[in-house]
Amino acid sequence: MSGFPILSVMMLVPLVAGLACFFLDAKAARTLALVATLVDFALGVVLWLNFDIGGAQWQFTERHELFSGFSYALGIDGIALLLIVLTVFLMPICIGASWKSVEKRVGEYMGAFLIMETLMIGVFCAQDIFLFYMFFEAGLIPMYLIIGIWGGQDRIYAAYKFFLYTLLGSVLMLVAMLYMVHVAGTTDVPTLMAYNFDPKVQTWLWLAFFASFAVKMPMWPVHTWLPAAHVQAPTAGSVILAGVLLKMGGYGFIRFSLPMFPEASAQFAPLIWGLSMAAVVITSLIALVQDDMKKLIAYSSVAHMGIVTIGLFAFNTQGLEGSMMVMLSHGLVAGALFLCVGIIYDRLHTREIARYGGLAINMPRYALFFLLFTMASIGLPGTSGFVGEFLSLAGIYAISTWTALICATGIILGAGYMLYLYRRVAFGDQKNADAAAMLDLDAREYLMVIPLALAVLWMGVYPESFIAPMRADIAALEARIASAAPEGDSKVTVGKEKPVHEEVAHEGAH
Repeated sequence: MSGFPILSVMMLVPLVAGLACFFLDAKAARTLALVATLVDFALGVVLWLNFDIGGAQWQFTERHELFSGFSYALGIDGIALLLIVLTVFLMPICIGASWKSVEKRVGEYMGAFLIMETLMIGVFCAQDIFLFYMFFEAGLIPMYLIIGIWGGQDRIYAAYKFFLYTLLGSVLMLVAMLYMVHVAGTTDVPTLMAYNFDPKVQTWLWLAFFASFAVKMPMWPVHTWLPAAHVQAPTAGSVILAGVLLKMGGYGFIRFSLPMFPEASAQFAPLIWGLSMAAVVITSLIALVQDDMKKLIAYSSVAHMGIVTIGLFAFNTQGLEGSMMVMLSHGLVAGALFLCVGIIYDRLHTREIARYGGLAINMPRYALFFLLFTMASIGLPGTSGFVGEFLSLAGIYAISTWTALICATGIILGAGYMLYLYRRVAFGDQKNADAAAMLDLDAREYLMVIPLALAVLWMGVYPESFIAPMRADIAALEARIASAAPEGDSKVTVGKEKPVHEEVAHEGAH
């Protein structure tokens, strides 16, 4: 792979195909979109196989000076690698989910999705801070159009709310970036990650970035745009929104907030813990009373993102690795759950939980896959959800016992609302004849759910294959922030020799 610009090619393939889709009829646009996303997935596999786990931190680098103060600079570490692979894995599934359900302006729809793929990959591999900002913000536009044109009845309201929330937070981030480049004299992200900004200034810079990343994740209480966006978005829009776009906030914390502003991150860690605890408990309780399947899963996403931020600001290896694993797992599981909702919505055209019931009778194979993804969302051992939640909670327990205990209630509440949802949809009496007459999964739907199921089980049974590529990068990040680690209420000390029980928990999870 030496000298081959694979990252640029991975962005160019969906971009060219997306522009071409605007000029094609529906059938040709669907076919081209599927081929382009499969080609990108194949390139993602090549990227994974050629990534040198024991090699340099930044690999597959490209750099072209465009003009003073701005470069087309790309490169990935293990953290970015995993998020890029997640993106290219979900995109063909999104195209498959839209194959029959999207009937109007198909070319524009497929074009918007492919262009969004280019921008999402760009976010994870940009090594120029302004290039990152361009990709980060431009990704809003295709999703705004997907919700606003192909969404549900209240799609305009949801699209505007999504766009305004996420855009306004990012304006402050741009101002902070301009200051950082002025002080450090470079736009290079790896250089900025190692630059020691004045601790007094770090506070303001951290808050500016937080305004953007907190909305993007989303954190409580700036999460209110998410349920509306999920409910109104088409199925594939919800899959990619939950699977990848929400992860940009977590990636931002890992790439910018923690390494660039370690003292400020430690200063505001108690704030993050408080907001995360509120997210886990409050949104889980809200999910318990939902009668719309999409809205229930949307609120569960906010709770899971609370576990991510808890782990990130634990300032230790378990928390950081756990946060990444939760993000990867949530990308698969939440995407799969939205896909399961879309499958039965395409048949009955309603998301109301009460309209279903007893689907295990006439759709047993669907019920089996839905059960697997439900259990993964809860965090059942052997599925992807368990590993990340275990590590994140172990990480925060090393800092704050009470924070860990309160966040652990989210797992109990998660079991409550997810099992309650599954019981009402899959079991019970069949009171509605139209739901009882629905057919089980067809060949196209099998091709969508089987890869997701295999990935969920793979991550749960052999998590080391996902942790290994990012282990060195997590270690480097921990070394960068260890000196600023906050003191919690736990007896375990961070940044010093780890007690035996912490080592055992860490190795056992691996």
